[in-house]
Amino acid sequence: MPESPQGLLARLATAGIAAETRHHPPVFTVAESQDLRGELPGGHTKNLFLKPAKGVGPFLLATLKEDRQVSVNALARLAGAGKVSMASAEDLLATLGVTPGSVSPFGLVNAAPGSVRFVMDRVLAEGFDRIWVHPLTNAASTGLAPAELLRFLAGIGHEALLLDLDAG
Repeated sequence: MPESPQGLLARLATAGIAAETRHHPPVFTVAESQDLRGELPGGHTKNLFLKPAKGVGPFLLATLKEDRQVSVNALARLAGAGKVSMASAEDLLATLGVTPGSVSPFGLVNAAPGSVRFVMDRVLAEGFDRIWVHPLTNAASTGLAPAELLRFLAGIGHEALLLDLDAG
């Protein structure tokens, strides 16, 4: 069984990670999220879950600043991945244990180490005291320090590669 949102939040608490969760109606797009959140301080994210085009190699999960514009191919090159395409809803559920709209780095709690290459926009990791991600459901957002998110993920076998998307 995939981890539940409640189980995830309990794991964060057990790890000593300060996190604040806000519940809201389900959101599926950045625009919907912006309309609901009001003035929540911090970095807001969007996530892409990509599969290797030839079925060889790990999936690619990218957590980006919500207003980041980047081509999927450029992102894959920066991440050291081969050609990729958008993963299916079935891939999301089987690998991250989430449904479309709920993709976030927290889905890695359900992924075997090495099955997903995780990359994060360096601006998110280093430019904010707090970032907001879905806690395995798009009906809530959890804010926490980026360093704490990265520490938690490393502790479950998922090291992040920070990408300089503004370079070049």
